[in-house]
Amino acid sequence: MILHCSFEELAALDAVIERVRDSFGTGGVAAPPEALHDIVALAPRLIGDLSLETLNDQESVERAIEFLLTDARDRTDEIILDQHPGAEDAVLAYFEFAHLLTVRDRVQQIGHEMRAIIDLMTGSRQTSDAGGYRFED
Repeated sequence: MILHCSFEELAALDAVIERVRDSFGTGGVAAPPEALHDIVALAPRLIGDLSLETLNDQESVERAIEFLLTDARDRTDEIILDQHPGAEDAVLAYFEFAHLLTVRDRVQQIGHEMRAIIDLMTGSRQTSDAGGYRFED
């Protein structure tokens, strides 16, 4: 399945990934190892629309975006409190957060669709091995 992303969404994802990666070694980010792995795996894919071929792939992208979204939300809150809600930095941080929020929503919708297709094709609720089922357009 294809996750369509706008230029602005890709730029926001890339900016937050870069910021998170820069704070890995400085003690600024305390992320679960799985989330860090997912973020590192997502970064080189941000050149256009993302192809989510398996449910496992979709779940990895969702975990990465969920962590990035939390980081963007925390940064927005921090800037608003340090400056004020109308400050240019606060507005930019809000838009960065908002772009990630919309991407996460679409990734979650794709996950729901994938699970429904797996359920339909297997005739039962998803099993642990169903995550590797390939979705081809």
